[in-house]
Amino acid sequence: MNAQGDWGRGWALVTGASTGLGEAMSRLLAARGFPLVITARSGDRLQALATELRDVHDREVRVLAGDLSQPGAAQALVDEVESLGLAVEVLVNNAGFGKWGGYLDLDADDELEMLRLNMETPTVMTRRLLPAMVERGYGRILNVASTGAFFPGPLMTVYYATKAYLLSYSQALNEELRDTGVSVTCLCPGPTATRFQRRAAMRHTSLQALGLMESASVARAGLDGLFREKALVVPGLVNKATTMVPRFLPRALLPKLVRQAQAGRSPGSPEGEG
Repeated sequence: MNAQGDWGRGWALVTGASTGLGEAMSRLLAARGFPLVITARSGDRLQALATELRDVHDREVRVLAGDLSQPGAAQALVDEVESLGLAVEVLVNNAGFGKWGGYLDLDADDELEMLRLNMETPTVMTRRLLPAMVERGYGRILNVASTGAFFPGPLMTVYYATKAYLLSYSQALNEELRDTGVSVTCLCPGPTATRFQRRAAMRHTSLQALGLMESASVARAGLDGLFREKALVVPGLVNKATTMVPRFLPRALLPKLVRQAQAGRSPGSPEGEG
């Protein structure tokens, strides 16, 4: 038994590990003593991170680069992990992206990739790795959603919907796994300083005026909640208050409020960085 209690007998697998929350969580997990499997599209960034983690924390790190938004990619990733004989006891489903803009203005292929990466990938990864966790009697799964999961999201319609799925999926599965030794935590951050805003083309929306949390703080809150078996983690007082809004307002009013919040701002608004 080590510093994590009954933990550290297997590997931690982090998707979307090359930047932002995934990168921060990889560092924190290595500091906790876990050997790591890290994956993302950018092989160069992953290799640099792996070198750092080996040097600083003396952890074994496997790099499996790939684009999980492509059909069959999640299945192929798990196949590779299993072929290496790696027992995954912590799964962090972090990979995901969003696109800002009117529904009819956005590219339909991009939205299909978003559906695969934000919903299908964590579902497949969990479905494939969960049975072994239950059989061993211990395991933790962290699904990274968003405060957007609590709202309908005009101007990011598909993205908000994918995060609502992930929140519902995580909470329901966590209840099913009660008394198995395995738990599922859903992390719902608000605006965070990562590369997400740039990829989503939402650099100047009024949501950024709320301020950005640092990715390291969000990652720490998520992992602390994970190991405490919390079903839901919403980091930051402003974000917690935001998720309470739907409880007090008519459902019909929420899309109007979100659309106003998503509306464009003048240049100079805060921008996330990876």
